[in-house]
Amino acid sequence: MYPFATDEETSPYSYSAIFDDSEMTGFDFEYDFCQPKILTCTPEPDAFNPCEDILGYSFLRVLIWFINILAIAGNFTVLLVLITSHYKLTVPRFLMCNLSFADFCMGLYLLLIASVDAQTSGQYYNHAIDWQTGSGCSTAGFFTVFASELSVYTLTVITIERWHTITYAMQLDRKLRLRHAVPIMLGGWVFSVLIAVLPLLGVSSYMKVSICLPMDIETGLSQAYILLILVLNVVAFIVICACYIKIYIAVQNPELVAANKDTKVAKRMAILIFTDFTCMAPISFFAISAAFKVPLITVTNSKILLVLFYPVNSCANPFLYAIFTKAFRRDFFLLMSKLGCCKSQAELYR
Repeated sequence: MYPFATDEETSPYSYSAIFDDSEMTGFDFEYDFCQPKILTCTPEPDAFNPCEDILGYSFLRVLIWFINILAIAGNFTVLLVLITSHYKLTVPRFLMCNLSFADFCMGLYLLLIASVDAQTSGQYYNHAIDWQTGSGCSTAGFFTVFASELSVYTLTVITIERWHTITYAMQLDRKLRLRHAVPIMLGGWVFSVLIAVLPLLGVSSYMKVSICLPMDIETGLSQAYILLILVLNVVAFIVICACYIKIYIAVQNPELVAANKDTKVAKRMAILIFTDFTCMAPISFFAISAAFKVPLITVTNSKILLVLFYPVNSCANPFLYAIFTKAFRRDFFLLMSKLGCCKSQAELYR
């Protein structure tokens, strides 16, 4: 049963607030109107729906705006620069565009959650049903699951591409071409969309909690869905670790290091990958325990992880793999020079 259900309401969903001292008998207007009211949520709050605002903590309200603005602005900038660059669209650039789009979608999810929290602050109990059972929460849930899975998939492909390029650096006939990368990423898009759509079709649900994540594990199918996502993410991490171990071994060859210009790129991507999965590790750990119906953390405390760890890479990624690189700065200043800005800096890269 959905945690907001009541016995008396004709609608299956109900959530309201009552005042403990709201007896109508002997009502003294001047006294009762001016006295603070003690708020009590009904029905009783449970593990999934505590009687609190969407974010719960004041400091999270500040952080989520900081993170979502960085995620949206940073990834939009990367997408704009990479797409408008007059340089040839290479496989790494193509993959980075996909990763930026995934992280941009994560920023949109955070923006939706932050906006609704700001609008309902202090009175979320009056809006809980409309939000969690409406199209807004479903849209936010779709964005975050799609973005998360596409990001993990793209990071895995990026790592495999780096390993393949470095391992077969001297064999040009085995180089990964754009015609190979496009169908690979198309498969990732189809997979990510499918995973994000399933909760809308009844496999788990985005309505379980106020932050619109698929936490419903009441049925065996829903539990299998959550476990599938977690297992696939763990497998992706193992593949990434294996590839970077092989890359590390490969670049120990002095001849290969001298002949291969991709070694520095691989090291930078290693920082990116392990930063991502280090941040995802606590989320995965607590999610696996919850999937087996042995929750080790409350929904209230999980919001701290979901704001501080889950999306933080979406604002860090564009800086780690693009904005801090010389190639990106070249493309950025050349683009700005076309708009009449930063002409002196652009001349340094011509």
